[in-house]
Amino acid sequence: MCCAGTRRGFCPKLSQQGVATVIGDATDESSVKKACELAGKHTVIVSTLGGSAGAHYLAQRLIIDTAEHCGIKQMLLVTSLGCGDSWATMSERAKKSFRTFSTGKVSGRSRLQTSTLNYEILRPGGLVNGAVTGTGKCFYQQEIHGYIHRTELASVIMQKISTATLDNCVYIVVDPGLLPADK
Repeated sequence: MCCAGTRRGFCPKLSQQGVATVIGDATDESSVKKACELAGKHTVIVSTLGGSAGAHYLAQRLIIDTAEHCGIKQMLLVTSLGCGDSWATMSERAKKSFRTFSTGKVSGRSRLQTSTLNYEILRPGGLVNGAVTGTGKCFYQQEIHGYIHRTELASVIMQKISTATLDNCVYIVVDPGLLPADK
């Protein structure tokens, strides 16, 4: 397991727990290559990158291309509602807010889908703080909206990668029991 990112407070905590880390920029080829080599061929890459559309796409493309070159076979990508075919279901207000952000996410998703990697793409609903509920659900080819605790999304991600058999599908992830008043 490794961390290729600039969250300086995050990687030292992982290092203290015995996790090998790489502190770098996901748009820097040497950082990404070092992280992929350290992770090894049997890893599942989990990408939760954000940022500007251009940088986001460049980073995702570099991660995917480097993973392929290093023999890594699987990647789980976390995007957001509003990416791809869920764009049409968003309100005009939401579209104005997410337009620039969504472009990079869609491009990164498209690059992953055309790669040689086995993948899953998760589109979480509105992210809110709260404890793991155990009731987060993945919905396939359904228009659904809602919220999910960040910790619950992390739990869903861990469940997905623990099976190590990603199915090349895109899922919307929400906690159906989480109401707006609960967030």
